Amino acid sequence: MPHSVKLIAQLDKTNHRFHKVKIISNIVGVNIETTPEFTLADAKSKEYTKLFPLGKVPGLIDGDFKLFDSNAIMFYLTSFAPQTSILGQNPKESALILQYMFMSEADIMPHITAVIYPLVGNIPYIKPVVQSAEAQLKKALLSLNTLLIDKTYLVGDRLTIADIDMVCNLSMPMRFVADEKYRKEIRNVTRYFKTMINKKEFKEVIPDFKFCVEMLKPPVVKKTEPKPAKVKAELKSKKETVPKPVKTGKDEGDDEAALAPKPKSALDLLPKSNFNLEDWKRFYSNNDTKPTAMDYFWKNFDPEGYSIWKVDYKYNDENTLVFMSNNLVGGFFNRLERARKYAFGVMLTLGVDNDNVISGYFVIRGQTIPEEVTDAADFESYSFVKVDHTDPTIKEEVGDYFAWEGPSLPKPFADGKAFK
Repeated sequence: MPHSVKLIAQLDKTNHRFHKVKIISNIVGVNIETTPEFTLADAKSKEYTKLFPLGKVPGLIDGDFKLFDSNAIMFYLTSFAPQTSILGQNPKESALILQYMFMSEADIMPHITAVIYPLVGNIPYIKPVVQSAEAQLKKALLSLNTLLIDKTYLVGDRLTIADIDMVCNLSMPMRFVADEKYRKEIRNVTRYFKTMINKKEFKEVIPDFKFCVEMLKPPVVKKTEPKPAKVKAELKSKKETVPKPVKTGKDEGDDEAALAPKPKSALDLLPKSNFNLEDWKRFYSNNDTKPTAMDYFWKNFDPEGYSIWKVDYKYNDENTLVFMSNNLVGGFFNRLERARKYAFGVMLTLGVDNDNVISGYFVIRGQTIPEEVTDAADFESYSFVKVDHTDPTIKEEVGDYFAWEGPSLPKPFADGKAFK
């Protein structure tokens, strides 16, 4: 009697992680009890996190044994068919299988999710972040394209667990972003994917795969609709019928002073600027940074009302992993909330693990660093140096930092965040 296990996962037809496990289970002959009612929201429930504290999906239960991560689950299921060659026929093949699986999960998959998740609304869409991820994904797929130039399978001359992992991961870009033109640029990857997806093992689980016809478009941000004229008229009428306050003998100037709203920030007392920071933030988010957004910025920038500052982390020599450095930036931005109305900035993590720096540029209201910035707990960990906006070198560097790419960046781009 075939062995049976329970797999907790959403049964979405685009769920590549479920597909991996289901394909393996079919090959090795293990029955899977599925959970048709399970959703991603359920992964945060007390019931699920009690079983799998990280909330990672899918999760496998086999008696008292619990296991998360689709690749780990695949490896476990292969143990029920020890004679299969799906893990390789010798130590060298097994090592190559691991190599390609690590490549798929570490060098390709993060860029796939960084491109697709914002497009489908799973995470916020930030144009420079997505553009950078698109470039990184293309670079990774071109590398895979070279590796596949003379291969039908990733390892040896038969299907292995590496192919199942790679093809299921590639199903996301092939479904959502790799249109016909894109696929022609990675011909070997496309040939490989078409060969695999039409094999019996894949057809049983993904019977009607459809390739991308047109790349997903960024989500449209709904604008607040203006109030109808009738409502405006009613509001105006109400305002006109409000009785004027009765004078109490005080001077009119005293009344006006008492009724005038007090500014929330000293920056609100500065002369009005023609440079609308909120308009710039929207334009930056919804257009290509270079040249479109940067042309807009330099055309509209008001050097009297705003200043530009180069910002560097003071302890770059202590940075270790890239994601930890980027988390420092995220924490700094969280504590700059008071400055959000008066500042815009981009901070990048440049370099690689154990050799990276944090630096960027900020545009700030006024000519000095305001209390809204200096009040942040992390402020003393960063140096702020005002720069000359008319210097061509500075203008180029500001453009490169805002675009998250360019020749003036001191190290290769790794990650970044925009404060807006």
